[in-house]
Amino acid sequence: MRKIELLAPAKTADIGIEAIKHGADAVYIGASAWGARAAAGNSVEDIERLVLFAHLYKAKVYVTVNTLIFDAEMQKVERLIWQLHDINVDALIVQDLRLLSLHLPPIPLHASTQMDNRTPEKVQRLADLGFPQVVLARELTTEDIAEIHEKCPDTKLEVFVHGALCVCLSGRCNASEALFSRSANRGECAQVCRMAFDLLADGKTVMKDKHLLSLKDNCQIDRLEELLRAGASSLKIEGRLKDADYVKNVTAAYSEALNQLIALHPTEFCRASSGHVHLKFKPDVRRSFNRGFVKDVSQPDANIHTPKAMGEPFTRNTVLHNGDGLCYMEKGKLVGFRVNNVEAFRPMRGVQYFRNQDVEWDKMLSKPSAERKIAVQVTMDEKNIMMTDEDGLTAQVCIQGDYELAHTHQRENIERQLSKLGDTIFDVKEMNINLKKNYFFPSSLLSRWRRELSDKLTEERKKFYPLERQEHQPIAIETEKPYELTHDKDTPVMICKYCIRRQLGICPKNLTTMEGQGRKPAFPLIGKPQHLALRMANGTTFRLDFDCKNCFMELYLQ
Repeated sequence: MRKIELLAPAKTADIGIEAIKHGADAVYIGASAWGARAAAGNSVEDIERLVLFAHLYKAKVYVTVNTLIFDAEMQKVERLIWQLHDINVDALIVQDLRLLSLHLPPIPLHASTQMDNRTPEKVQRLADLGFPQVVLARELTTEDIAEIHEKCPDTKLEVFVHGALCVCLSGRCNASEALFSRSANRGECAQVCRMAFDLLADGKTVMKDKHLLSLKDNCQIDRLEELLRAGASSLKIEGRLKDADYVKNVTAAYSEALNQLIALHPTEFCRASSGHVHLKFKPDVRRSFNRGFVKDVSQPDANIHTPKAMGEPFTRNTVLHNGDGLCYMEKGKLVGFRVNNVEAFRPMRGVQYFRNQDVEWDKMLSKPSAERKIAVQVTMDEKNIMMTDEDGLTAQVCIQGDYELAHTHQRENIERQLSKLGDTIFDVKEMNINLKKNYFFPSSLLSRWRRELSDKLTEERKKFYPLERQEHQPIAIETEKPYELTHDKDTPVMICKYCIRRQLGICPKNLTTMEGQGRKPAFPLIGKPQHLALRMANGTTFRLDFDCKNCFMELYLQ
């Protein structure tokens, strides 16, 4: 039986705790520095608080140290890694292989997607270097994943299933560094791909002010079984800059979908952590921030009109609230406004509105919206009370003293008092009262025993946690000088699986098919240009090169 991990993002320790409450088997979070989201750093003390909470549920905490590390920083990074080891972080997600030359503590290392992990050969090399888990490139097909799994069966494969998609191959984007000296590989991405461009065809402007590189978001919630059968063992939600509401909703939605899948195949898959989630709302990924969804990440498409979230389509069945946000497209631009008076709102005819803010939904998610409980069985006889959790751990208290017989039946009160575990991580699923006589036990005494059992079992769970450790011997790894140090003009600033020609319906392969079928491309004014380029508002221009054999698009600064 394969253990499946739902891996959720955590901008902060508090958001990480909410992710676990809403069904995550693991969370990933950035430390104070050297994470690929520089704006999402956390102190070691905060991460330790998250670790202590997560481990009660057998959930894991991974810390991102997934940027390029400059030579002068190596010793500081080494000290940070030792600090993270000492607070029992489960693993580090890393990008720079030169970290292997350091004196590292025995903590597992996972290979970040920033390493551009797209082939079986690359994954096998990382496995040989000691990486037990590899984060695969986002743009792989299930066939690609299956091939990697077949050739590297002992390596755990981490696959992105939801969230923002980078237009560029992970770790291969130099645009932010080239334009603004803000390296994406140093956690300071300026999101050039979300900016507006003019499209030039053979030197002529054929499209103006469009977001031609802004991909729609990833959503694989309907393809989880396909991914698991291909070999994925960790299902990753993107979003270390997202707020708590987003993480609550999306994590809960994928957790429910995963539980339903496992229920259909209980002998093949199981969850990697313990506990059962009780939600106070119905999750729906469409109601959290998204730019529209991509299902085929190997051929992603863009929303060229706006990089912003448009929200759910407004229909005659939509129930509006005062304060809701609506938007619509007007002359190719997104227009947004707030509905201050629902009764006075009159939709314009022929306009498709979208609700991009639902104040009642936001209000609901701002409150406690889930509980996660460990199922326990309580057994009582004349000598002992025992509490056993779903992982088989036990706690016991002895019943000492002589107790009087009661004049009324006591079973109901005993069960009620021993079941009051609401402020703990436990939830009674089975109660066995095996008393031979109808003894009287004061409610205060039963409450004391219950608290003692709960405290003891909590401590047992802390001791029981199966922390994985992995020894490292320093290895010198030869790596190429990064673009950040060379600014090589012959190096593309982006390498993309996404293709503008495919997006606009002028892919040469597709055009041949369309012409044979008598169909015209979506943008007939472009025709069959020999040269395409993108121009930013400040005049900066990128030349586009196309590798049609391998279906890649490259951007070079002109």
